[in-house]
Amino acid sequence: MLVLGVESSCDETGVALYDSAHGLLAHALYSQIAMHNAYGGVVPELASRDHIRRVLPLTRQVLSESGRTLADLDGIAYTQGPGLAGALLVGAGMARALAYALNIPAVGVHHLEGHMLSPLISDTPPEFPFVALLVSGGHTQLMLVSGVGRYTLLGETLDDAAGEAFDKTAQLLGLGYPGGPALSKLAATGDASRFTLPRPMLNSGDFDFSFSGLKTAVLTLVRKAGLEQAADIAAAFQAAAVEVLVSKSLAACKHSGAVRLVVAGGVGANTHLRERLTREAATRGIDVFYPRLEFCTDNGAMIAYAGAQRLAHANRDLTFAVKPRWELATLDAV
Repeated sequence: MLVLGVESSCDETGVALYDSAHGLLAHALYSQIAMHNAYGGVVPELASRDHIRRVLPLTRQVLSESGRTLADLDGIAYTQGPGLAGALLVGAGMARALAYALNIPAVGVHHLEGHMLSPLISDTPPEFPFVALLVSGGHTQLMLVSGVGRYTLLGETLDDAAGEAFDKTAQLLGLGYPGGPALSKLAATGDASRFTLPRPMLNSGDFDFSFSGLKTAVLTLVRKAGLEQAADIAAAFQAAAVEVLVSKSLAACKHSGAVRLVVAGGVGANTHLRERLTREAATRGIDVFYPRLEFCTDNGAMIAYAGAQRLAHANRDLTFAVKPRWELATLDAV
């Protein structure tokens, strides 16, 4: 089955071709970071308009690179939610219209399911079951994954997502948008032991997270110490956030009996998180799986793969709706 995947949930337009027999054939991504940087964050209307400009040229690009044509497609997958309503409608409208014209099925994919299953595209995919740490700018969750669509929520953030805390801390340090990668780079030059920051809910006894208090503590520290200590503050913040993520993830594995842990989402690209989690998991006999770095952020490949798992259940009616808010645990099993 040859599946075209379209991702347009926020500020990146991703298109990919996935063949269920031969794997990922081609993928292309256009990031809107430069455009939104001038505003210090994503402007939804600008994001939607830019998706309109990019989605068809990117589709032509992946078809050309793979040596395939529209006539070869067996189905189309698109991000149905969660995300920005206008941005989601661009991908959904394009995918449904193209599927109707080609008389093939189209299926809406949950954005987080795409992220969670993205390590399965790699050469060494994890086997089910596993615990998944979904950690991005919009979400921080721990899931027990028993199969495609068989998800049990173990814990989630009660306020800010980890990626959001990274970005907001970066803004406090004058690093601009998006701040996560810049903060991590600055933290590598700092001394994390210089300042002590709280580890929210580290010993709460459950698998929930909270990062708003950590962000507030950074604000207080910046006002007290000044930006001259930005590198050390960045290092202290990163150490605190990573310690909570690592501790909760390993506790979830112990609780569920899982010996495999998947880390997905933009924060999954953080070098410090990867190094510490891999090291501590190994001492507990847990294997950790990450998507390729290029698939940590939003991309069409993860949507194409997840869609390929669900197309057998897709319908061919012309109606569709996007879901800006959509709980991952409500998905049907395949």
